[in-house]
Amino acid sequence: MNLFRRSLATSAPGAVLVIRLMVGAVFLSEGIQKFLFPDALGVGRFIKIGIPAPEVMAPFVGACEIVCGCLLIIGLVTRIAAAVMGVNMSVAILSTKVPLLLGDGFWSMAHAARTDFCMLLGAVFLLWVGAGAWSLDARLMRERTP
Repeated sequence: MNLFRRSLATSAPGAVLVIRLMVGAVFLSEGIQKFLFPDALGVGRFIKIGIPAPEVMAPFVGACEIVCGCLLIIGLVTRIAAAVMGVNMSVAILSTKVPLLLGDGFWSMAHAARTDFCMLLGAVFLLWVGAGAWSLDARLMRERTP
C-alpha cells in the first residue's frame, strides 16, 4: 500500500467524528478570525510576538487553518491536515507560551495554553487514528479496495 493510501486508512470508530468536528471547527474559526481581525489576531499579533515576515505568515497561517479545518471537518486527508495543524500548534506554543512560562511562571502559562494544548493533542490524536469510519477518507478507501 502506498504512502497516500496508508494516510487515508483508518480502523477508528465513527465516534472520531466528534473530535474531528471539534478540532476542525476551532481551526476554521481561528483561521477566519485572522482575516476578520488582522490587528488583534492576524498580522498585528504576528508582529507583536516577533514572527518573521508577518505580512506573509499571518495570511498563510490563516489560510492553512481554514483549509485544514475544513478538511478535518469532512474527514478528507485527515492525517495530512492534522500533521500540518500539529506543526502550526507547536509553533504557536513555542512562540507564545514558552516566553510566558519563562516570564510569568508555570500556572500563568498553563492557563493561557489550555486551548493550544487541547488543539495540539487533538491533532496528534487524529494523526494517530485517522478520520474514523464516518469520513471521506474511509469512504475513499472502501471504494478503492477490491
